[in-house]
Amino acid sequence: MSSDVRFTDFKSDKQPTWCPGCGDFGTMNGMMKALANTGNDPDNTFVVAGIGCSGKIGTYMHSYALHGVHGRALPVGIGVKAANPDLEVMVAGGDGDGYSIGAGHFIHAVRRNMDMTYVVMDNRIYGLTKGQFSPTSREDFETSTSPEGTKQSPVNPLALALAAGGTFIAQSFSSDSQRHAEIVQEAIEHDGFGFVNVYSPCVTFNDVDTYDYFRDSLVDVQEEEGYDPDDFDEAKDAILDAETEHQGVIYQDEDSVPYNERIGLTEDMSDIPEGAPEDGMDLVREFY
Repeated sequence: MSSDVRFTDFKSDKQPTWCPGCGDFGTMNGMMKALANTGNDPDNTFVVAGIGCSGKIGTYMHSYALHGVHGRALPVGIGVKAANPDLEVMVAGGDGDGYSIGAGHFIHAVRRNMDMTYVVMDNRIYGLTKGQFSPTSREDFETSTSPEGTKQSPVNPLALALAAGGTFIAQSFSSDSQRHAEIVQEAIEHDGFGFVNVYSPCVTFNDVDTYDYFRDSLVDVQEEEGYDPDDFDEAKDAILDAETEHQGVIYQDEDSVPYNERIGLTEDMSDIPEGAPEDGMDLVREFY
């Protein structure tokens, strides 16, 4: 890992096609700054993404990357980390990708506690498919597919993560660039599954959960006197507080032991073992 890498080293030559003003620009910049600040570089970084506006983030970042299918980014990221524990693995997704079709993978990735980072761009809407409500949309949120509101309680991703045994649960705001980068950096440095839900406003289809709304509403838990992110009950109260939008590290288990360490995954398994059949199908048949 390089000690003099800059966050701009993680920028690819591909220009993002996100809408001007999209929160995903700030989210991605914070991810790149956090990777650089932790001493990582493109040669040891693998970014996995799913489907949605967030899905092409690996194209816009200069690193190893895979653009997967809807809701399946986390198992791919877990597989990459298992095959080569030396890689810094960062999985990126959206609220639809992660908390709808990918919700099952999310729960099990959290409880497995692989040493990797999961950044979710939560804009509380399906932006890529033109403005349908998402799992985190408010109950009264009116869209083309819910003209009278969603009539459903929104998913609380932080509560899901805590209930599943999460060891690092945080929330940030893409427009608060310095704080967002700090939070993602802490997630990377955590020994285990670092989960960050990022409020990343959609300027085209969501005129409720806007930049101004989050600027006026967000409360940083680290600024609350006496708040201890290692206190499970205190974290639970903050996460279930329906009146307050929080940012910061909500919960962190300082005694976390990553799954890859618990089962002894310490060596790079990405190379084909010596003596294995040259024909790929023969290798498959050998194992099945």
